[in-house]
Amino acid sequence: MKVIKLITVVLIFAAALLSIGKIMWEQELKYASPTPVPEQYVPVPVHQKPDLDVGVFQKSDKPKHLHFYNPYCPCSKFNLPQFTSLVKKYSKKIDFYVVVPTEEDVETIAAAFGQEVTVVTDPDEKLAKACGVYATPQAVLIDDEGKLYYRGNYNKSRYCTAASSNYAQFAIDSLLAHKPAPHMGNLAITAYGCELSKKSWFSLNIDIP
Repeated sequence: MKVIKLITVVLIFAAALLSIGKIMWEQELKYASPTPVPEQYVPVPVHQKPDLDVGVFQKSDKPKHLHFYNPYCPCSKFNLPQFTSLVKKYSKKIDFYVVVPTEEDVETIAAAFGQEVTVVTDPDEKLAKACGVYATPQAVLIDDEGKLYYRGNYNKSRYCTAASSNYAQFAIDSLLAHKPAPHMGNLAITAYGCELSKKSWFSLNIDIP
């Protein structure tokens, strides 16, 4: 009987490990592929003035950085250290905004970003559509004339650790230097990550340093 119980426990444990492994593998494949483009997606060209609701933004002559963030998205969580480092480095020259799907998400994440950013909600995805965004995390830079300067990824690495592909930072540096937006290839502008406001992503408990 003891042998049978031992075998049963081992089989259950092995099945659990296989299930977890399958989920993790599926998630890795999902995040390694571009985010599916919605059927009703309308591209918004760079250099165009997005139709933004100015009421959600503070009055300022500085450029705006919109960080589209989904608290249910692991990729958004992995991106937090890089985004917060950008805020610390450029907050005196750029107004930073974190765009979240719903009001209930504001309290969940407000403490993580500090006072250098303003958290705004986009429940109907009007702001996202105006900027041509359909995934998270995504960076949107609006210049001081209100034109779309950059929309794309922060980094080609899922964990945003590749210094050679800090796309959002490169775009910020060019903007502040009054240079044309740099051409960084498809890896910079093809959205990778999670669907904009989906809440059914595989949940990960991630400690952010």
